[in-house]
Amino acid sequence: MSQSRLGSAVEAVANVAIGFGVSVAANLVVLPAFGYAVTAVDAVGIGVAFTLISLARSYALRRLFNRLAGRA
Repeated sequence: MSQSRLGSAVEAVANVAIGFGVSVAANLVVLPAFGYAVTAVDAVGIGVAFTLISLARSYALRRLFNRLAGRA
């Protein structure tokens, strides 16, 4: 059974939100373990940057795979 557009949108938003939360938490734990002083604001900023990079990567890969599937 195919997923509805609304279902796909809800899944994508949930995926990004959870990934962002994990990223911020990881920044607060991992970076100090390597000697970097990180505030909550820093962790959120880093999380935003990597979330945007991840969204761009996901979009580019999805478009690539759609193009490849269209050729098959």
